[in-house]
This record gives sequence, structure tokens and C-alpha cells, in this order.
Amino acid sequence: MERFLTLGIETSCDETSAAVVLNGREVLSNVIYSQIDIHKRFGGVVPEVASRKHVEIISLIVEEAIKEAGIKFSDIDLIAPTYGPGLVGALLVGLSYAKGLSLSLKKPLIGVNHIEGHISANYIQHKYLEPPFLCLVVSGGHSHLVYIEDYDTYEIIGKTRDDAAGEAFDKIARALGLGYPGGPLIDKIARQGNEDAIDFPRAYLEEESFDFSFSGLKSAVLNYLNKMSMQGIEIKKEDVAASFQKSVVEVLANKTIRAAKLKKINKVALAGGVAANSRLRDELSLLCKKYGFEFYYPSIELCTDNAAMIAASGYYAYKKGRVSSLSINAYPNLKIGEKL
Repeated sequence: MERFLTLGIETSCDETSAAVVLNGREVLSNVIYSQIDIHKRFGGVVPEVASRKHVEIISLIVEEAIKEAGIKFSDIDLIAPTYGPGLVGALLVGLSYAKGLSLSLKKPLIGVNHIEGHISANYIQHKYLEPPFLCLVVSGGHSHLVYIEDYDTYEIIGKTRDDAAGEAFDKIARALGLGYPGGPLIDKIARQGNEDAIDFPRAYLEEESFDFSFSGLKSAVLNYLNKMSMQGIEIKKEDVAASFQKSVVEVLANKTIRAAKLKKINKVALAGGVAANSRLRDELSLLCKKYGFEFYYPSIELCTDNAAMIAASGYYAYKKGRVSSLSINAYPNLKIGEKL
């Protein structure tokens, strides 16, 4: 029986993570160091601060992942670092470390697309999930509808035209004075609110479009808050959060189901940081049940940035015959399916 060990390394933003994954699906270790407490005081991620922290911690995180997996460095068969998209300084830390490791251990290296990693988190959570399937990827920087035709073969059906869903959550959370990161805080407070209290707009764009746009919704919420403030009317934060969240979720879920119908596919997956949102999970679960689709989503830990998902994606890309040279660079604007 195959025993192939992949070391994943993730440093695309403000999490430093290393993981050892067996045969692309079984997680032997997944160590994550989060910088959230560091960046909270700034209301968002400061790229230079993030990069410096990655430099400080990466060796310790990788060593801990190897130890936790109960293996030696020499047991590793493949090294898979994230090389984009993300913050260029942060990406370079993990990529440079991985290159050095690849050279010293004489092990193959494969650069992994961070968003494709999020999709691959579902392979870890659901051991028997195989392509083809449709995946909604929603995070702080990305909102994509992706058709996974095969391992390492992706077709973008829709994407954000302006603010990603997670970015909109962060901005509205800040406007409501909830803090950072916004997604979990909006989700929490919205449970106490009336989601039908305020009728915020839903941007479906052109009739046949699968793209997303949340800048108009963000402006509508901010205008509402300003109007209430100017009129001296008390704002119920939980109602604003719930109504805003409902607007985002309805657009994401409805477009996902419509895309699944178009592709004649009965498997729908969810991935990315916003995939942890309880309202989005519930809505997609209900719609998938209604239309007879199978619905897949990762655990909360696998929704956030982590190296296990990167290792899984790297494993399947390698098995498809891809490998990276030591000259590979960081690409902060890397697209899904783009091979550099």
C-alpha cells in the first residue's frame, strides 16, 4: 500500500502553518500559528508585520509538525508550499524555506495555489469525495465559483468583481464597532438579530452572470448606518448584522445552485474562511437537499488558512505529473488553474 508523505507549508497571509499529510487525505499533523491577536489592534492585517512574524516562527512550526507526525525530515516525499495568491512578503517566507528544505533533503518541490488548497480541504474532510464537483470558495480576498473537472483541473465559472464576501464582512463589522476579524463576529451577533428587519439589496448582476459584487451592499449598509446616526435613531447592531448577512448568503447560495444545475452536477462543496459561516452552511444545506445535491464542507479548522489543505492540493498536482523548479517565485495575484 502507498505511503506518500507530503509536507505542506502555508504563509500566504497571517497564519504560519505546516502539516504532514499521508496519501493526500490523512492528516498526521497540522500546526497553525495565528497572528490575529497581533493584527487586531490595527483593524486588519499589516503585511510587513505579518512577514516578519513568519520569519521568526516558521522553523519552529515546521519542526513541530514533523515531530507531531512522528516522522523524520528524511521521511518526507514531497514539499508543497503556497506560492500565491497572497501577500508577497508573507508568501516569500514560506516559499524560501521550502526551497531550502527541498535542496537540502533532495526532495521534489511543488508550488500550490492557495485557493486550490481551500478546495482540497474537502478531500481531507470527505475521504471519498472525488471530482467532478462544484465548489463555492469564499474568503477574505476571494469569492469564486469553481468547477473541479478533475484533480488539478479547474474552471472558474464566477468570481468577485469588487469586494470579496469576507472583505465585506470585515468592513461592516468594523463599521458596527465589532472588531476584527469580522466574519465570526458578524455570524455570532446575527444570531440574536432579525434578518428581515432591513431590506438590503442583492446584487445578482446580469441575468446569466455567476460573478459576485458586494461593494453596493457594503455602501447600502454604511449609508443606512449614517442615516440612522444623523437622525439620532438607535441602531440595533444585531439586526443590521443579520440583515446584511442574509443578503450576502442568499446571493452566494442561489448562484451556486444555479451553477450546479448548469453544469449538471449533483455534488456541491464549500471552502474558504467564510465557509465557516453558520448561515451560509445552513442555506446551502437546505437548497442542496431541496434539489437533490450532495453537499460537502470542511471542519472549521480546515476552513481557515492551514497547511494540511495545501499538502492535499500539492499531492494531487504532483500525482498529475506537475513539479516545480527551485526558480519558482511568489505570485501574489495567482489565478485558479494558472500554472507558473
